[in-house]
Amino acid sequence: MKVAVFSCKPYDKRTLSSHSDNTSLSMTYFESRLSMETISLVKGFDAVSCFVNDDVNADVIHLLKQQGVSTIALRCAGFNNVDLDAAKAEGIKIFHVPDYSPTSVAEHAVALIMTLNRKTHRAYHRVKEGNFALEGLLGFNLEGKTVGCIGTGRIGAAFCRIMKGFGCHVLCYDLYPSQTLIDQGCEYISLDELYQKSDIISLHCPLNASTHHLINTDSLEKMKDGVMIINTSRGALVHAQKAIDALYSGKIGYLGLDVYEQENKIFFEDMSSHIIQDSVFQLMLTFPNVVVTGHQGYFTDEALNHIAATTVDNLLHHQNEESYARQLA
Repeated sequence: MKVAVFSCKPYDKRTLSSHSDNTSLSMTYFESRLSMETISLVKGFDAVSCFVNDDVNADVIHLLKQQGVSTIALRCAGFNNVDLDAAKAEGIKIFHVPDYSPTSVAEHAVALIMTLNRKTHRAYHRVKEGNFALEGLLGFNLEGKTVGCIGTGRIGAAFCRIMKGFGCHVLCYDLYPSQTLIDQGCEYISLDELYQKSDIISLHCPLNASTHHLINTDSLEKMKDGVMIINTSRGALVHAQKAIDALYSGKIGYLGLDVYEQENKIFFEDMSSHIIQDSVFQLMLTFPNVVVTGHQGYFTDEALNHIAATTVDNLLHHQNEESYARQLA
């Protein structure tokens, strides 16, 4: 099976190559993203592998089918960037990686909390300059604080367990409550109650019609003044402009983002010598109580290897299914 791998960085190539060597897969790696502009690259391939910011819309899927592509192997858990109905109509199989070391993302969410709270990023630069003054670096104890977790799938559950370890009171919201988390002392409540009671709110839910811009003017009004909001899930869960308004008013006291709604234009690339053409994003970076990372929550050795192994397994499974179907025919 010939596989075109899009949005492929050197670290992706290393891990995918190590797991696909000595298999029947022949992988060709492209650093560019899959889109209408790059669709011509798939000519002669049987499958494509994509990442979070590839644009796999209905038109792209139609052209993939015309080129003879029979499967799309996503190297991520979410598939909000894929038109699933179009893929089904075209008979293209979709695979994803539902579980790639959920603790990696959960731990990154905690890293954002700790950085914002104890201001280690600012302290690092002060000490490098010989400035050992503590004024402006005041934090708070996590023990005893109320932490709200929206979405308690694998990543959210891992996050809850970590925060319980800090001695936090953990509130949860999910359509499908976890008895395991309840047994561990977490409490499921309504979304409005979670907004009202939480000192820290961390988002771990998928992006869909009901969660798009979950953090907006209405939800922010229900929160405590000075609330900390963390998003390591999908950028469009947070309405960026409304978050900026809440930073100005003091409603949001701390904001930690590993994802951003328009990240496909900037993330995963070295933009240090470019002017970023996004005034909302640029303004957000000017706030001293905002920390943004470039979608690195998943970026651990364990997670990369799990993603590669699962992607290769998905492709081999599909190949074997097609081979069996041809034999029956």
